[in-house]
Amino acid sequence: MRITVDIDEGVLDELVKITGETKKSPAVSKAVVEFVRRKKAREFGRMLREGAFDFPVTNNDVEKGQ
Repeated sequence: MRITVDIDEGVLDELVKITGETKKSPAVSKAVVEFVRRKKAREFGRMLREGAFDFPVTNNDVEKGQ
């Protein structure tokens, strides 16, 4: 999908370097994918901390190797 986005040139140049890409479009795409992945991981961690999942073993059981 093609879109038009205004991004500061300095930030975009830095993004290209950080991602290791040689072109701007793949660098932006890689950054967006990584951003979404991290947000999902953070949300999953929050759900775990809040007890959203019912696990059959406790942390102590895991540490004891049971």
